[in-house]
Amino acid sequence: MPHPNVHVCATCGAHYPGSDEPPDLCRICLDERQYVPESGQRWLAYGDLLSEHANRIEEVEPGLWGVGVEPQVAIGQRALLVRTPAGNVLWDCVPVLTAEGRARLAELGGVRAVAVSHPHFYTGVALLAEAFGATAYLHAADAQHVTHPSPRIEHWDGERLELFGGVTLVRAGGHFAGGTVLHWADGAGGRGALLTSDIIRVVPDRRHVAFLYSYPNQIPLPVREVERIGAAVEPYAFDRIHGGWWGTTIQAGAKDAVRRSVERYRRAIAGRLDGVELPWPT
Repeated sequence: MPHPNVHVCATCGAHYPGSDEPPDLCRICLDERQYVPESGQRWLAYGDLLSEHANRIEEVEPGLWGVGVEPQVAIGQRALLVRTPAGNVLWDCVPVLTAEGRARLAELGGVRAVAVSHPHFYTGVALLAEAFGATAYLHAADAQHVTHPSPRIEHWDGERLELFGGVTLVRAGGHFAGGTVLHWADGAGGRGALLTSDIIRVVPDRRHVAFLYSYPNQIPLPVREVERIGAAVEPYAFDRIHGGWWGTTIQAGAKDAVRRSVERYRRAIAGRLDGVELPWPT
């Protein structure tokens, strides 16, 4: 059972355990990549979330299952369960795991490892890893952003980490120093899939992706960081990208979409798009 005094930030979903009263403010939301709402900091009790929410768990493609929360909590992301013969990896995390959700994941083979892209998705990682006896892999560059420490968390370092079952974690940077994407070699029918959260964000036209330092506050990245992201995933074969929310998928041609988007970002920062000088005022 979860700790009865786990407080959940209503804005970002971060978990804070171990006291009768929540902190004054969420330190994830105080960072300029997130925000404290104009109405002020608000906290949710984990026990209340369990009684008022359900987990939505459904197949996204063969071998890949989405795990979400309804009604929406905080930023509304959904996680992804990658099923492999060597064990299952839960990519990213959600703020609430109900008893029914836990039972359904157990039916799908359980969770051997949890891997999370960046601090906005850490949320319930400690409770979920404990529920399944899993190891949670978070990049060491973002260790200072963990709000619910756990012995289940392993801070990995470096540029890539091979887990098992054809699953590799790749540090791409950008949005956060330890911003990570997951390469699934068997995804997309063997053509390879990239699970990206919003380290590489799928945009509505499904032909491009976006890269930002802060999405809610619309702070751009330096061109060198966007180029770094493109270079980090270039060695991997992938035809599909699954982003961090339901329906955010580029079904085919995803690698070319990343290449196009890096180049488009470079041109936009330089003041040129589609070969036309943009009419910025001087």
